[in-house]
Amino acid sequence: MSQEELVVERARRSFQTGRSKPLEFRLQQLRRLQSFLKERQEDIKDALQKDLGKVGNSFITHIYFVILWISLIYSVLMVRKCYHLVLYISAWITLMVWLLTLLELSVFHDEFVYHFLCYSGNAAIVKPSEISSTSSTVIKQLLPLYLDKDLYQVVEGGVPETQQLLKQRFDHIFYTGSTAVGKLVMEAAAPHLTPVTLELGGKSPCYIDKDCDIRIACRRITWAKLINCGQTCIAPDFILCEPSVQNRVVEEIRRCVKEFYADSPKTSDDYGRIINQRQFKRIVGLMEGCTIAFGGDADESQGPTVLKNVTGDSRVMQEEIFGPLLPIVTVQSVDEAIHFINEREKPLALYVFSHNVKLIEKVLAETSSGALVANDCIVHFLDSALPFGGVGHSGMGRYRGRHTFDQLSNLRSCMIKQLKMEGLNSMRYPPHSTKKLGWARRFLLSQLNVQKLRNMAMLAMLTCLAAFVVQRFLR
Repeated sequence: MSQEELVVERARRSFQTGRSKPLEFRLQQLRRLQSFLKERQEDIKDALQKDLGKVGNSFITHIYFVILWISLIYSVLMVRKCYHLVLYISAWITLMVWLLTLLELSVFHDEFVYHFLCYSGNAAIVKPSEISSTSSTVIKQLLPLYLDKDLYQVVEGGVPETQQLLKQRFDHIFYTGSTAVGKLVMEAAAPHLTPVTLELGGKSPCYIDKDCDIRIACRRITWAKLINCGQTCIAPDFILCEPSVQNRVVEEIRRCVKEFYADSPKTSDDYGRIINQRQFKRIVGLMEGCTIAFGGDADESQGPTVLKNVTGDSRVMQEEIFGPLLPIVTVQSVDEAIHFINEREKPLALYVFSHNVKLIEKVLAETSSGALVANDCIVHFLDSALPFGGVGHSGMGRYRGRHTFDQLSNLRSCMIKQLKMEGLNSMRYPPHSTKKLGWARRFLLSQLNVQKLRNMAMLAMLTCLAAFVVQRFLR
């Protein structure tokens, strides 16, 4: 057996012992994960420094964001049938390697995407990306010191190891990364009819209405675009705006870059770097044939770069950028912007900035995307009540909050009856006489009336509650 086969078999046998099912065991694993994050902050930070460059003080915020969500699980209990054994293949970087490698792993286990190893009790195999090699090694070395070594295993390696894992049988596969690899994952899952969750990114457009507050819009776009040096799956990929405001958009973004990162982003503690030389060369190649409005650094730090007068045929518009390039495509109207968006694959996120509610509603009604955010970027990912995921080439399946729980649990229908009331049940048995059909009809109508009464009672109760709230708190 290959090493990957042995890992999978070990996890499956461990799950079959049933030790992951008791609630106390899963809560224990949650507490251990909290300890891991608190005690190993410096190890994690050092790994991120080596993989991504300067990570700044936001690192602590990310870690405590995870710890907070883990804490919430202690007050929540819902029962679902677990999938048993889940494979998670992480992208080389999204919001942060740790933010999604550890946190998305939790989607195999409970109602909240940020809660690792809880109520449903799945076993999991984690395959971190080899591109973020330092973080991958730290996960491999340190996680087993805190969590069950058999139920939750980490496999390191590159393409061969991933291919070997995909040959094994799992009960669910969760993959974040490119559309091209997502197709291969789905193909590998097909022989076993294994369900998949694919979060694949794409080119997320950002439309700026000429009549909105362009200064605030550009401030929020610049912040979102340059998180992790632009290497996030829901970063604004390109801007759509009318020609009359293009130069102002460029100047506002330039002003924001200076405000956020001073005169030299490459020396700022809040600005990262491109993950490796291969990705750097790819991003530089995307600028071919484009007019650089500002930026365009040719060194590996790759400072923020805005490209103007870009067309739909430009090379930079043919693939997800995943870096600090921000092309501006000019359109004559919101209708032309909608047409431009609809001509292309459906994005993971779509952003629109406008004071006009009807304009926002128009974009919402006439486009399709994994998410739509008006007057901000990326922040929808932070709300666990919203389902997160793509559509078409940007992915399939939804997670975060309750949606994670439903997505990655087997919602098993159960009905338990007794061997009684056979006289009433006899109406379903043949022969079907006129008398039996009459009984059946009356019985079904009575059930409908009961449900109708229940609905009316619920409506009356909600009406009374609303009246009480108005009288008590809004007077």
